[in-house]
Amino acid sequence: MRSTYTATPADIEPRWYVVDAEGMVLGRLASEIVRGKHKPMFTPHMDTGDFVIVINAEKVRVTGRKAEQKTYFKHTGYMGHDRHIPFATMIAKHPERVIEKAVYGMLPKTLLARNEVRRKLRVYAGGQHPHAAQQPTPLTIAEAK
Repeated sequence: MRSTYTATPADIEPRWYVVDAEGMVLGRLASEIVRGKHKPMFTPHMDTGDFVIVINAEKVRVTGRKAEQKTYFKHTGYMGHDRHIPFATMIAKHPERVIEKAVYGMLPKTLLARNEVRRKLRVYAGGQHPHAAQQPTPLTIAEAK
């Protein structure tokens, strides 16, 4: 008789990975660094993901006409005061938020997902990061051309 495997906190050993986002497509990058679904021990109700450091966030690209058409929605809390921030403005001012919002959009809207984005995803606009002590290994993502 086979039973379904469920990860326990003792089984989970998170690793540190570093991803260079230069020239990568935003959506494909975000789907690869999400949640640890590539692991055989993935369990939906447990945090089995790894720590991911993304560098060169300002050099991420989008396909098609998304660079002109994509907007980010923000509401001020007042009636009729919704703000739509264009992709070009967001990538110029806050390139880290572009990747964070793409990853968060792919996660289920639960406490586990919010904590995962907040704690386990580190995004930096430039090529340097302050996490050398964690000895992150490079994560290669197969880019579909």
